[in-house]
Amino acid sequence: MRPDHRRTRACPGCGLAGVYRDSVERRVCDVPVVGHPLPLRVRVPRYRCVHDGCACEIFAHDSSRLARPGASTTRRCAEYVLRRLAIDKATVAAVARELGRSWDAVNSVAVAATEQLLLTVGPARLDGVRVIGVDEHKWARVFGAAGDGFVTVITDLTDVVAGRGPARLLDLVPGRSAAAMRTWLDARDQAFRDGVRVVAMDGFGGYKNAATDAVPDAVTVMDPFHLVALAGHKLDLCRQRVQQDTLGHRGRTGDPLYRARRILRTRLGLLTDKQRARLEAVFAADDHVAVEVTWWAYQQIIAAYADQNRQRGKTLLAAVIDRLRAGLPAGLDELATLGRTLHRRRDDILAYFDHRPRTARPRPSTAASKRCGATPWASAT
Repeated sequence: MRPDHRRTRACPGCGLAGVYRDSVERRVCDVPVVGHPLPLRVRVPRYRCVHDGCACEIFAHDSSRLARPGASTTRRCAEYVLRRLAIDKATVAAVARELGRSWDAVNSVAVAATEQLLLTVGPARLDGVRVIGVDEHKWARVFGAAGDGFVTVITDLTDVVAGRGPARLLDLVPGRSAAAMRTWLDARDQAFRDGVRVVAMDGFGGYKNAATDAVPDAVTVMDPFHLVALAGHKLDLCRQRVQQDTLGHRGRTGDPLYRARRILRTRLGLLTDKQRARLEAVFAADDHVAVEVTWWAYQQIIAAYADQNRQRGKTLLAAVIDRLRAGLPAGLDELATLGRTLHRRRDDILAYFDHRPRTARPRPSTAASKRCGATPWASAT
């Protein structure tokens, strides 16, 4: 493939036409054809500036219309990457296979294309924003990358809460800290800050502090996904600790707790009869009481969020938080740590039920509701 030679040969230094010198080959990837990568080999002329006083001696033909300077993919391919990730919900790894490029290369294309898209939209993207979501994302995939690799992702959840449509990306801010969030909010005008009514976030305290300082009238809400993930992590830690205490080694094939690790993280109403039987066999051992109690708390949190009745779900989750802080028997260290976190963020957690999206949610089964109403740690004492 050859570029259009009718385009200007203007020197970037003095603006005058240069003299042809030679050509180099630029290799870029274009949109895949029939599922196969389409590499392009483009002959790019190079010119020599012969005008006195110009510091630029040799320069290449301007191929920025084809691809950004230094990019390994065409501009059209960058749009393809965004469409596959944002609309088709494909993974970066899947798109990398389609293009025949590395994960890091496709990830870099996505970041650059997203930033360019945000600049194109301009300040109008902030109009009518009432609910914002804040979360971190680690762009750097490997250890040793420049910087910590984190960015703060800010989204517009106004339509999600109102039940009108999906979330919109507002901005990407380098870093994961209270300063990153506060700087972004301070850069917005007062009208925007006054319009923000709800700030949804994960359990990172820095985001809450920034929101409290910059938009003090807004309600801070802890996202349920992160709370359930935190409870599930504590369940994993408890299982691993009991595994070490009882068998003296990490989980191995055939160990009861290790075999049940995925079943423990499955929602109660989705368990099959076979899985229930396996759980009952695991919980029958006296040494596994701590795992059973932590599992019950995990299931109750899920059941509270799944309840169609907001007030009932809020009451259930508040009761879980109160029980975890009322005093637990010895041997439930992970659950005690979880209880302290939930107590500290109690207002943010329960605020979700007053501001959650107006969309239909799966109703837990009757059996799940009844079983999740129990308090197993009371009997464990």
